[in-house]
Amino acid sequence: FLPSLPENKILVAQHPLLIVTNQTATLVCNYTYNGTGKEFRASLHKGTDSSVQVCFISWNTTRSISNSTEEFNCQGNHDKDKVIFNLWNMNANQTDIYFCKIEVMYPPPYVYNEKSNGTVIHVKEAPTQIQEPRSAIPLWILATVTGILAIYSTLITAVFINYWQKSKRNIYHQSDYMNMTPRHPPYQKNKGYPPYAPTRDYTAYRS
Repeated sequence: FLPSLPENKILVAQHPLLIVTNQTATLVCNYTYNGTGKEFRASLHKGTDSSVQVCFISWNTTRSISNSTEEFNCQGNHDKDKVIFNLWNMNANQTDIYFCKIEVMYPPPYVYNEKSNGTVIHVKEAPTQIQEPRSAIPLWILATVTGILAIYSTLITAVFINYWQKSKRNIYHQSDYMNMTPRHPPYQKNKGYPPYAPTRDYTAYRS
């Protein structure tokens, strides 16, 4: 509830506690202003001393601009009598108290709200999920490669055995050949030609 204010005064009200379980928070800054301002700026600050600016939004009668710091993912939106700050990808280290600040930038005089009670944003850590280690190579690829290697090994073995058997048969047939060269009987001496040797025809040499 926001009470009535004298002219050119701003009063801000925030929800005291906001619990974040899915890394996303929506903080609403309700404000009351009864002055003649035309350009405004609203910002969200973190810490008891408001030392860290999270994000801001500036607007006038025709346009609005929103921006956030590198540490936070934040987007500001202006609606009638309130500013909504949407934050995402939050982590437990960002649990703190947050304050809204509303400023009248133009025309003078410059006016801003007194410090509100703030909103404590409690960010809970997401539960870690234990995943079973996955094989770098799918199981069906391993099975296919194993089958191909088995078939290849069988073919190589069959070819080797066939070649070995053929080589063995060739060696066996070569050993069956007989030496048909005439030999001298054991009772003859190596003198002259053996009786079974062919007789030379010496007439062929006569002139």
